[in-house]
Amino acid sequence: MATDRLDHPGLLRLLQLASPMLPVGAYAYSQGLEWAVESGWVRDEASAAGWIGGVLGQGPARLEVPVLARLYRAWVNDDLAQVHYWSRTLDAARESGELQAEAHQLGESLAVLLTQLGIEAARDWKEVEYAGFPTLFALAAVHYRVPLPEAALGFLWAWCENQVAAAMKLVPLGQAAGQRMLSTLIGELPAAAEHGLALTDDEIGVLAPRLAIGSARHETQYTRLFRS
Repeated sequence: MATDRLDHPGLLRLLQLASPMLPVGAYAYSQGLEWAVESGWVRDEASAAGWIGGVLGQGPARLEVPVLARLYRAWVNDDLAQVHYWSRTLDAARESGELQAEAHQLGESLAVLLTQLGIEAARDWKEVEYAGFPTLFALAAVHYRVPLPEAALGFLWAWCENQVAAAMKLVPLGQAAGQRMLSTLIGELPAAAEHGLALTDDEIGVLAPRLAIGSARHETQYTRLFRS
């Protein structure tokens, strides 16, 4: 009797990279969401969904995803000059010290983890300050032969899941509300990934003033759950 053979290493590697269990510390950051709750910009499920969806479209979809694509191609071609160039470009585009510090910490943590998993190309990036999470995420995707469109989609999913988890703690919201928000975001992610992958060099950039303000104000917020 014939049976279908389950053999999808690319899918499983994508799930590994996008899993919230990946121990790099992203759960410790809210990316301005904590100040948005403090200020009243976000106060319930609807406003939390609006905040996350808005930042998704104007932030990661327009900055991280197109840069991730260029980093991915640079790793494929073993073009370290381009890896450094786009890593610096992404680092310079961070709109607050807090966002920049988060990127540095997550990049260093992922470099350490990938080195421990046997990806030797990550070793030298443990000490590169401007090596953010996308730099090492792109390296892992190339190493594990995850196609670029799927890697971009997984990257955005990981970002959305982390933001929803933060909203559940901060607003606060229940599990059902979190799942409803994720269900809505699932419908938006493919278009966001496709849009980001199609951007030219001159079109790359983030336009999210409230995110920048929220992140900057969070650096000195008196009481906070998330790291600054």
